[in-house]
Amino acid sequence: MAYSKPLSHGSVQELAKEPMFVVPQRFVQENQEPSITLDATSSPAIPVVDMQHLTMGEAKDTELERLHSICKEWGIFQLVNHGVSSSLVEKVKYQIEQFYKLPLEKKMRYKLRPGDVEGYGQTIVHSADQKVDWADREAMESYTSEVQKLAMALLGLMAQALKMDKGEMEEMFEDGMQSIRMTYYPPCPQPEQVVGLRPHSDATGITILLQVNGVEGLQVKRNGVWIPVKFLPDAFVVNVGDILEILSNGIYSSVEHRATVNSTKERISTSMFFNPKFHAEIGPATSLINGKNQPLFERIGVEKYVQEYFSSKLSGKSFLDLMRIENGEAAILNCQKLRLRK
Repeated sequence: MAYSKPLSHGSVQELAKEPMFVVPQRFVQENQEPSITLDATSSPAIPVVDMQHLTMGEAKDTELERLHSICKEWGIFQLVNHGVSSSLVEKVKYQIEQFYKLPLEKKMRYKLRPGDVEGYGQTIVHSADQKVDWADREAMESYTSEVQKLAMALLGLMAQALKMDKGEMEEMFEDGMQSIRMTYYPPCPQPEQVVGLRPHSDATGITILLQVNGVEGLQVKRNGVWIPVKFLPDAFVVNVGDILEILSNGIYSSVEHRATVNSTKERISTSMFFNPKFHAEIGPATSLINGKNQPLFERIGVEKYVQEYFSSKLSGKSFLDLMRIENGEAAILNCQKLRLRK
């Protein structure tokens, strides 16, 4: 049975307004892996991709090959000169910040209710003793047509870099499922004791993230080490999701990431997720499969994939690992076993 009321007032933001020196036990996450401790000059930087260089000029083939390498080796990059107007981006940032400044009773008009995937409030809670992230979320029906066009352009470029049939990529994602999550991470008196967003890879094709208020906290896992992302002004962070790793037959790698929180400052971000059509089937692209390149992942309908993902207790890239053919069992059976271990 789902436990739909994790907090007395349903909001971590409101809880953080109360005087406290110790985080409630419900939020304490034990055995966390530390982030990288190198200084700014030694810490690896997330790669930067220039959209203008990808789409025009004599160096676009070189930049496309660079995008290909980044998607294989990192699975995440910062996108600059992306073509989304700065005035629109600033308007979105302002509106999101203003929403979180509303009184609780006004925000609760958009409350996330049991069975819903859209609304204001905490993450999905399965049981009364479940550990909860130190964050609030809201999903929305649409973001902007500009970001949607950007995502389709990126997916088309990735198909070209993979030497995949462009029509196969378009058929998967054109008029596909899209969603937005706005996330508010309030200040926390013991940031080392909690997780803003637990380690995971996105069950998407790609995700486009906008840092709203300039407070950092996103970290990515590379070579077993958590690396903080230093956001560039006016940049989007784009990451490869599990579906794109499956579609590329493992050539591209979805990135495991998490969010930390700050002891004195709130952090706000918004992510837009791009997925295939609900009636499509997820599996390695047929244009990439041949005698030398056998499929590494099971095929599964998008509807079933979504159902299994959201009903499973996830950790890191555990769900993607269950889709691998070398595990010796069908993905559905593995997902059912995962639920039984919850």
